[in-house]
Amino acid sequence: MSRSEHREVAWDRLKAHELRALADEDAVVIFPVAATEQHGPHLPTMTDTRIGAEVARRAAQKAFARQPTVVAPVVFAGLSGHHMPFGGTLTLDHETFIAVVQCLIRSAVHHGFRKILLSNSHGGNILAMQFAADRMAQETGAAIVATTYASEGAAAIAPILEDQAGIMHAGEGETSMMLALEPDLVDASDLAALNTDRGRGFLYAGQASYRWRPFQHMTGNGVSGLPAKASAEKGERLLDAASDAIAALITDPETWADPQDKRGPDVGNVPFRR
Repeated sequence: MSRSEHREVAWDRLKAHELRALADEDAVVIFPVAATEQHGPHLPTMTDTRIGAEVARRAAQKAFARQPTVVAPVVFAGLSGHHMPFGGTLTLDHETFIAVVQCLIRSAVHHGFRKILLSNSHGGNILAMQFAADRMAQETGAAIVATTYASEGAAAIAPILEDQAGIMHAGEGETSMMLALEPDLVDASDLAALNTDRGRGFLYAGQASYRWRPFQHMTGNGVSGLPAKASAEKGERLLDAASDAIAALITDPETWADPQDKRGPDVGNVPFRR
């Protein structure tokens, strides 16, 4: 099969010997990490999972000709405790989430994969995902990169959106992408009634400090942003922008380059022993 954008990249659709061959080709493994949580009255609880999996799939297909890439099944539950008051939310605690991510990385490394990309689609996962990446990079020696599509693709995403600078929870961006991917699951009957001004958000304190709060501190309907500005056409552009950014990350040799060692034979006249 030629390395085209139609190449099969889903780990769970491939056979074991095909995955062994990909490990021999030094393929990147994408682990999409997401969430199952409320997304207002108009979007399904699968929103982060569906978008995250699609961005990873498109990115892998775009990258494959230059860097073989395979996409593992999506981690469907993340750190969503702040959404629990609205119902419909499945959440993990930090220890379990980190343990799951670490076990998945260990499995891939055991099979010979040395380039791991944690591709996140839920803001609440970011710090714990980075913690897992730090720990596993030191434990395994593999190159482990943690990314969030909304941040990695921010420069390309911003011009597509009309009234917000980036992706907000159940707002213009996510609603647009779900209209492109799963229009039958979007209740678009009265999106204008759901518009919510996010302001600074709900996890800020002082000028640049963090305080955990539940999501209802900011919104009464579980929405952040302006879903009325959403469209399927805009959603398709957003999915392409996000997957282009992740594909660029995957195919950049610097992403996977070995760390440099700039130590000289001694520092302060004390020789290094390693």
